[in-house]
Amino acid sequence: MGIKLSILDQSVVFPGETAYDAFQHTIELVQKAESLSYNRFWVSEHHDSEQVAGSSPEVLISYLLAKTERIRIGSGGIMLQHYSPYKVAENFNVLASLAPGRVDLGIGRAPGGLPRSTKALQQGITEAATLSDKLEDLQQFVKNQLHDEHPLKGLKVSPIPTVPVDIYILGASAASAQSAAEAGLPYVFAQFINGDHAIAEAAFEAYHQHFNTEKGTQPKLLLALSLIVADTEEEAAELAGEYKNVKIHLENGKTLTVGTLEQAEEYGRQTQAKFTVEEKQAEITKGTKEIVRQKLLEIQQKYNIDEFIVTTSVKDFSKRLRSFELLSEAFAELLV
Repeated sequence: MGIKLSILDQSVVFPGETAYDAFQHTIELVQKAESLSYNRFWVSEHHDSEQVAGSSPEVLISYLLAKTERIRIGSGGIMLQHYSPYKVAENFNVLASLAPGRVDLGIGRAPGGLPRSTKALQQGITEAATLSDKLEDLQQFVKNQLHDEHPLKGLKVSPIPTVPVDIYILGASAASAQSAAEAGLPYVFAQFINGDHAIAEAAFEAYHQHFNTEKGTQPKLLLALSLIVADTEEEAAELAGEYKNVKIHLENGKTLTVGTLEQAEEYGRQTQAKFTVEEKQAEITKGTKEIVRQKLLEIQQKYNIDEFIVTTSVKDFSKRLRSFELLSEAFAELLV
């Protein structure tokens, strides 16, 4: 069985760097990914952050498409709760018209920031539609196939690309998996955000159990995970050792993942909600290329994963590139 490998890059601004530096690394990395035959390259959406430069994935995608020739480029993801589905469809129809067959539209369910940025992004919205309603609209707009009963029937999303974008749903819970299943769309479980294996298994089960084949599609399950490959086990462990996952557990039962304890404290400053904070070692698949190869093949076989999307947040850019080179070498004869 072949394997598909892809990359999620968050344009992280490491200490001593600027946003310009982070974007230059992203550009160099996408070109390296193309030369190594990675399947796709996605960029993320984060707001009001000094640590992450990528606040506007659709703008960054257009630049990366112009800097590459073959690799698929997409969003991991667009935070649809903030935006008009019509405008999102317009943006991505432009991209798909510029680079036919190379554009992915990944949709995220999270806010991509803390309450202050969410308030700014949603300023003036008085009747917010549900995320499921927005997703249904987005699917119709992207294909320019509004249902007869749609209140905007007859509206066209221009331009109309020869190859519409592919839509993916990103999430880290059984609820997000079920949403993807009911929409008949591919699902990406973000293990790098939620490393709870029981939740991952519940999400996979919900996706397959509730998948709506009446949409004319088949289930497609992707796993996004943090991964570090190095020339020795010791080096891989050292590179992974400094990373933590910080979760905010809200009184209403919801959970929010942030990057640092400082961000968790800032969340507390911006909202009156009661919450607790949990910090633990980040879930990172790590080791030599032989070890990582075996781990990924085991995961693929156990959960029937169609594709791995890898994020590697290593401060030393040369070692970040080396990790992706080693990963490509590990699966050279299996890449599809």
